[in-house]
Amino acid sequence: MSVVEGKLKEMGLTLPTAPEAVANYVRAVQAGDLVFVSGHGPVRDGTLAYTGKLGREYKVDEGYEAAKLVMLNCLASLKATIGDLDRVKRIVKLLGMVNSMPDFGDQPKVINGASDLLVALFGDKGRHARSAVGMAALPFGMPVEIEMIVQVG
Repeated sequence: MSVVEGKLKEMGLTLPTAPEAVANYVRAVQAGDLVFVSGHGPVRDGTLAYTGKLGREYKVDEGYEAAKLVMLNCLASLKATIGDLDRVKRIVKLLGMVNSMPDFGDQPKVINGASDLLVALFGDKGRHARSAVGMAALPFGMPVEIEMIVQVG
């Protein structure tokens, strides 16, 4: 078991099976020492665990948990691509998209669910550049979608 997966276990979390792509794309692509992870949603056991909008169906704390689940799925796809999460040298960038009502302005607090998990798992290597933006809609009605860029060694 990798150090990172050991930390997940200590946190009471498990890495899911990498989700299947739902359209004509791949989950992640490695180019040199960078891995580009496609947008992922809050999937648990093959189905969306959350659907709806922040500021309507969900509050910030629920969105935070959805973003954490999204990141677990991103990490599962990353592991499927690189073989071992201990190869991560740096989480470079996240793009966090939040399906939210027009008057909802706490997208950064929602995406902290993913960012906080990365810092807990990778320490300073998990600190990253990030955008957290509101969207009028996301595929399948999911409340959070995240993509990321990771440097590996």
